[in-house]
Amino acid sequence: MSSPNPSSTEPIEPVIPEVVDPPVKVPLKIEDWISVLVLAILALITFANVVVRYTTDQSFAWTEEISVFLLIVLTMTAGATAFVRNQHIRIELFADGGTPRRRRRLALISYSLVLAFFVLLTVLSARMALDEFNWGDTSPAIGVPTWWYSMWMPVLAFGISLRIAGMLRRLLREPA
Repeated sequence: MSSPNPSSTEPIEPVIPEVVDPPVKVPLKIEDWISVLVLAILALITFANVVVRYTTDQSFAWTEEISVFLLIVLTMTAGATAFVRNQHIRIELFADGGTPRRRRRLALISYSLVLAFFVLLTVLSARMALDEFNWGDTSPAIGVPTWWYSMWMPVLAFGISLRIAGMLRRLLREPA
């Protein structure tokens, strides 16, 4: 057996497994692109704030406010795709171990609890946004109505609820 020659001109191909998305009606690319755009905007805002702070000893107060909002959007969109792609945080020994029947039962319990959580989050965050609208709360840095930010939480939580409901539906349609 010969060892690889480091001075060889042949390129070394990295062994990266191809990730295949599960079958979904609405493509996961939507959340992927939203996540990429939000991350790029966050990077630009943060970079601009660092440059201004370094050159003028001042800070853009609005950057923190918008960054917090964008981080919530990023968390929700990336969380939706992570759950559908089965890349969420879990104890793999517990979740992936045991018989297929046990794994299916655990998946049913998990999907049901996560669905219940996000439906509850949708309802409660919608009530919060409505309260902010009714009370006329404004943000401290920019002074815009806070419901402009908080109205997206129920929208995104509802989107995750639909993703999880689709996963639960597919799991229930599979033979046991």
